[in-house]
Amino acid sequence: MPVKTHTWVTLWFLLTAPVIFWDVGYCFMRPRSMVGGDLHWIWKPYEIYQEVDFVYGVKALEDNDGFTNAQSLLNVIETLMNLSYVYLAHVSAWPAAPLVGFAAATMTLSKTVLYWLQEYYCGGCATGHNSFEDLLVYWIIPNGFWIIVPSAVVWQLGKDIVGALTIAERSSVKAASGKSL
Repeated sequence: MPVKTHTWVTLWFLLTAPVIFWDVGYCFMRPRSMVGGDLHWIWKPYEIYQEVDFVYGVKALEDNDGFTNAQSLLNVIETLMNLSYVYLAHVSAWPAAPLVGFAAATMTLSKTVLYWLQEYYCGGCATGHNSFEDLLVYWIIPNGFWIIVPSAVVWQLGKDIVGALTIAERSSVKAASGKSL
């Protein structure tokens, strides 16, 4: 049975890869990537973001807060899984490719929800200083995409996996009963 693919899922995985690797570069290259660092020109938009979200800012770096780089390392793993899905689904046509994409999107979703819950349970310790407008524009909307789209990917690939398992089970039952397929 051929691998069922969805253009929007593939585009999400492909288009987010450079964004994620750019973000990972910022995190792993701190303090050189931060305002005042010799490589800051590469990550100029983070001049705003490091003030909006202190997880990306100077204080987290000075406090040796490991969360930023820990989530960045997980970003690398999930992005490699995303790209693996694209290769396995479109090039290799491996039937289990949707499972790889499902796992990768679940990882993205879980990590992003954890990020939001951490902020909730610490009372807005990294973003609570912002005005509502700044929080909405620079944190809620951009990070919200990393909840909404991966949720849709998990839903879609989950449906595809269940559909394939249902077909396989029906075939197995027919084969076991001696009926021809």
